Amino acid sequence: MRLTKERRVFLHSALVLIGSLMVPTKVLSRWDDNAYNKVDITESFFSIGITNPGNLIEANDVIELSLPEIAENGAIVPITVHSKVMNTERIFVFAEKNPQPLVSDYIITDGVEPFAASRIKMSETAFVHVIVLANGTFYRASRQVKVTIGGCGEE
Repeated sequence: MRLTKERRVFLHSALVLIGSLMVPTKVLSRWDDNAYNKVDITESFFSIGITNPGNLIEANDVIELSLPEIAENGAIVPITVHSKVMNTERIFVFAEKNPQPLVSDYIITDGVEPFAASRIKMSETAFVHVIVLANGTFYRASRQVKVTIGGCGEE
């Protein structure tokens, strides 16, 4: 399954509409076809600017990552991320063994708490990596999720 730009545009439009009805906010979204359609986790890391994945700063103490240990259904794996890294600019979520490892990318603007909650799809048991970009430095928190039934089946 290849993610499409139309899906991202639809989600962006829906968020803008919801945001305008609730609290006036600015929603930033961009579609990076190159990053979202990489099939290898290392290539996916390279596509967002990580030149040496082995040198990522492990930050499990300042990136709060909530994931289930066992996901009965890989189609709806709940995740919450709260970054305590000062000046967080972006939060990326990767599911290591997914057909396209980059699951989501959140742009954090000034004055916004670096927090995200969502449900992701996972094809099989794998590590989920959350990468935080702050002041040009990448930080990582990871956790393994055991998937009982995969959620990234071919269409």
